[in-house]
Amino acid sequence: MSKIGKLPIQIPSNVTITIDGKNVAVKGALGELSYVLPESIELEQRENELVVVPKDESRQTKAFWGLWRSLLANAVEGVSKGFEKRLELVGVGYRVQKKGTGLELEVGFSHKVNYEPREGVTLDIDKGTIIVKGIDKQKVGQVAAEIRAVRPPEPYKGKGIRYVGEVVKLKPGKTAKAGM
Repeated sequence: MSKIGKLPIQIPSNVTITIDGKNVAVKGALGELSYVLPESIELEQRENELVVVPKDESRQTKAFWGLWRSLLANAVEGVSKGFEKRLELVGVGYRVQKKGTGLELEVGFSHKVNYEPREGVTLDIDKGTIIVKGIDKQKVGQVAAEIRAVRPPEPYKGKGIRYVGEVVKLKPGKTAKAGM
């Protein structure tokens, strides 16, 4: 039994789910997401909850069971509330500006780095903090990871782009080693 897969997905009143064979469409106030289920997974829709049911007991089906339950739960949450990731710039002279739908980053390189987000993801700026928003959790996380990858935090001074609340463990420099 999958601990995650057997849990029902609670459907809020403002979300509608349409099941057409293996196609599933989740529609809410913020948008619509659609998925194609694998052959080994079925859905049962009860009053205000959705249950993911495996067809057989194979190893791959058990793996898909929990995966698809999580994907559908994230879709329901995404179209009703949305997802958000925040990144902060740490470093002297590190700046970010909005340029059209994308960003223009000044993060210590000899040139400015332009970044255009994927479709379905919006970028905002609030006092040196980059806010990545969208209804698809995978896309929001991927865009945030791509922005962070432009200049990840370095381990000696901690400068770079990091998630808000991320802890960067700093290493001692050469001076700490020489004093021993």
